Amino acid sequence: MVEYQEYAGRTAGSHAYFENSFANFAMGLSGEAGEVTDYLKKVVFHGHELDKQKLSEELGDVLWYIAALAITAGLSLEDIAWDNVTKLKKRYPDGFDSKRSIQRPAN
Repeated sequence: MVEYQEYAGRTAGSHAYFENSFANFAMGLSGEAGEVTDYLKKVVFHGHELDKQKLSEELGDVLWYIAALAITAGLSLEDIAWDNVTKLKKRYPDGFDSKRSIQRPAN
């Protein structure tokens, strides 16, 4: 993840280090997530065959914007990922459980 974030930072250029980049990268993330959603809508509801390469490319665009946002905020993707694992382990210690999901306290 460290190496990927370094490459993403190079393609983001100096823009990744300015606070006003948050809006640019957040909007880009939203747009790319929308492209993933639209593609999967076509697969699930329109009868298109799943093209894993196409999905991988779209998810890669989402990942790039996540990396750019993390760089702008001075965060590491590795730390973000492990913090998420810790949160999920606490929330679902035995794996996902729909009952626990419904009854969990609000954060």
